Amino acid sequence: MKCPKCGKKVKGQFCPNCGTPVSAVQGASQKKKFHWWYILIIIVVIGVLGSIGGEDEPATADQSDQQQAGQQDPAVSEDEETTTTGTSEPAETETQASNLTAGQQNALDKADDYLRFTSFSHDGLVEQLEFEGFTAEEAVFAADNCGADWNEQALMKAHSYLDMTAFSYTGLIDQLEFEGFTSEQATYGADNCGADWNEQAVLKAASYLDMTSFSRAGLIEQLEFEGFTTEQATYGVEQNGL
Repeated sequence: MKCPKCGKKVKGQFCPNCGTPVSAVQGASQKKKFHWWYILIIIVVIGVLGSIGGEDEPATADQSDQQQAGQQDPAVSEDEETTTTGTSEPAETETQASNLTAGQQNALDKADDYLRFTSFSHDGLVEQLEFEGFTAEEAVFAADNCGADWNEQALMKAHSYLDMTAFSYTGLIDQLEFEGFTSEQATYGADNCGADWNEQAVLKAASYLDMTSFSRAGLIEQLEFEGFTTEQATYGVEQNGL
């Protein structure tokens, strides 16, 4: 033990240096010993409390943001999902009322009926609808809105003519224009009908010879009058034995 006053070692009843009784030295030593254990216990308790508090400490700002990002408000989530997936009920589509008059609708229906079984030019269809009793305005409206491709109508009409009789190239164009097709539409029909004009000259020469007699020169001249070239007319006459 050490004397609390002078710090010298004490072996007997009193401090050999300053005479302090041994009981005082022991009391001081016990106080020191008690004080050291008290501090040790406090440190241990603080450490335990600190470890417990560390487990329950509040989340940092970054952790809090992450938690909020992972957990959405159910009401907001449902609204966003409805908007994203488009599960909300669509607005009812209102049927637009037709602006056509009864006369226009009937003329349009009649135009469609005609175009189902034969070909027409725009003007030819108008004339046919007027013949059916529709007004000029109703007939024009139907021809304008029937959706017909007039080039294709000219081609179809060209095929139907060639199925009935022979034509030269220019003669077919003239006939299509007579039916009301424009020059461009008629030319399209003649250009795309696939006719062999030499063979058409042969057929036309044969049809003339079936009706009456011709000299070679007279038949060539007649075929040229029909629009065949001199070469085509000559070919047609020769193939008929003249």
